[in-house]
Amino acid sequence: MTILSATFTVDLTPAEILPGAADRFDLAKTWVGDLEGTSRGVMLTAGDPASGSASYIATELFEGTLDGRRGTLTFQQLGTMAGGDPDLRYLIAPGSGTGDLAGLTGMLTIGAIDEAGVHQVSIALD
Repeated sequence: MTILSATFTVDLTPAEILPGAADRFDLAKTWVGDLEGTSRGVMLTAGDPASGSASYIATELFEGTLDGRRGTLTFQQLGTMAGGDPDLRYLIAPGSGTGDLAGLTGMLTIGAIDEAGVHQVSIALD
């Protein structure tokens, strides 16, 4: 297993709500570090974040380099929060890689998020 690190910033833009979701957002991220590039995607939310109970699903297409290898990957995300405690699952979708990233699988773990919104990420490749 290979462990890499990166950071990202994200811009969320409210979008038309879809059936089955409380809110919908279009997202755009800028990645720096071992994962370098941009990604764009869609997030659907449910629940009441202000009360500490909510969830989201998201899918995003990354384009750039991972540890010097160029291509695209799709990330699938599932986030839940119960009683204010978050549980995030962030996977590289199997079969989604192109170019030098074809065949990659793994998991991303979100760490600290600083006051400027920079997310620390650990990337574990299978």
